[in-house]
Amino acid sequence: MSHLAAAPSLVQSVDWLAIAPPTLTAVVGLVVLVADLFVPDRRKPLLGRLAVAGLAAATALLLPLLDGDRSTFCLTGDTRVCSYTADHFTLAIQFLVLGGALLAALLSVTALKDERGRLPEGEFWFLLLSSAAGAALLPASRDLATLVVALEVASLPAFALVGIRHGDRRSSEAALKFFLSSVTATAVSLLGISFVYATTGTLYLTQVADRLQDVDGQLHTLAQTGVVLTLIGFAFKTAAVPFHFWVPDTYVGAPLPIAAYLSVVGKAVGFSGLILVTVVAFPSYADVWGPALAALAALTMTVGNVGALRQQATRAYSAVRLLAWSSVGQAGYLLVPIAAAAYSDDPEHAVGSTVAYALMYAAVNLGAFAVAALVGRTHAANRVTDYQGLYTRNPLSALVLAFFLLCLAGLPPGIIGLFAKVTVFSAAVDAGLGWLAVVMAANVVIALYYYLRWTALLFRAPEGETGKRPVPAPLTAAIALTAVLGIALSGAPQLVLRFADTALF
Repeated sequence: MSHLAAAPSLVQSVDWLAIAPPTLTAVVGLVVLVADLFVPDRRKPLLGRLAVAGLAAATALLLPLLDGDRSTFCLTGDTRVCSYTADHFTLAIQFLVLGGALLAALLSVTALKDERGRLPEGEFWFLLLSSAAGAALLPASRDLATLVVALEVASLPAFALVGIRHGDRRSSEAALKFFLSSVTATAVSLLGISFVYATTGTLYLTQVADRLQDVDGQLHTLAQTGVVLTLIGFAFKTAAVPFHFWVPDTYVGAPLPIAAYLSVVGKAVGFSGLILVTVVAFPSYADVWGPALAALAALTMTVGNVGALRQQATRAYSAVRLLAWSSVGQAGYLLVPIAAAAYSDDPEHAVGSTVAYALMYAAVNLGAFAVAALVGRTHAANRVTDYQGLYTRNPLSALVLAFFLLCLAGLPPGIIGLFAKVTVFSAAVDAGLGWLAVVMAANVVIALYYYLRWTALLFRAPEGETGKRPVPAPLTAAIALTAVLGIALSGAPQLVLRFADTALF
């Protein structure tokens, strides 16, 4: 009996406040799913309001966590080894994810109203909230098993959301392409994680980092292969070249709010996972993943910007395709500081530049998609030429879109875009990656052409019908929120850029 009494307790305490944001998002998703069974069709818009309120509340629950790091689901023998940690990095990414999901939800309210009957409301909101819950869990994950589960909880509902529009062949094809490529990437990543587990005997990121340094010589090749395969899975989620081919067709085939969601929240999931496995779990293999990510960054930004440059303004859905290729190019910039972390004496400072850039990109890219959703209500094909004379039809929307495009280009008055690019550029230079900084500078110049060409089109004389159409309140709120955020960050860029100067982990 005394021997049994001395056995360590396997019961783990749960810090409910730390896990509150993703938990509340998941609970609201379940509530919406159950409520959908009882709410009559004419009252379905209530589900959208409930989802928006739930995401707003989950975002607000991040505020009590700002006073210090919190961890839960820890090993009973070692409380420093935990599965869930709410630290500076986690909160920044969770704010980006939940805020991005909230703005996508506001866009979705209008989209569901416009497409009544073609989009099942209950299922739509359940899938969006489920994906957001997984995306919010991922940056807090500190073991490989939780990381993969969070990645799949974020990804699987996204497949269904892309193909949720009834009777739309383009939407179904986009969902199938997204699904097949993502499942392949996940399988490759799981194989890599199994190799890492076989060589280290643990799934906790900090323990993996410690044990990889002392891997037996016979297992060195297995460990190296595991590291590479794990990174390939996350490279797909970030839309890095050559794993980017699903992006344009998926964005065009998906409902526009879901394309906006994938462009921001989907990327946040991929980049936060990539940061965790490289900087936290595999620092001893920086000589493997550093050059690989540097090459991926150069390739991704170049292919993305050239792809955007080649878009024909008169082609159907060219505006969405341009934003899709632009997002691939922006992913290349986001990869630069992670690659620099391999060569830096202070890798946390380097990846802080990625977090700062991601926060800027999220605000302005969601805003650009919000204005695209507005134009798409009157021009279903959403061509770039449909934006000609937008200033005449809707002056505020044109000015806001021009501001967002200038932020993405890194030109004043989009000061936050300029500062974020300089931060990423300096991370490459500080790490001794001068060639990558040169490639980035060349790509910024290429991107200027297509961003400025679109901006100039907004203020040209309109062709044909210039009649105005009222803008729904949720769409107005989404555009206003992103505009206020972008302008505020341009006025006080230190609000975001301080992530590049503080310890994240």
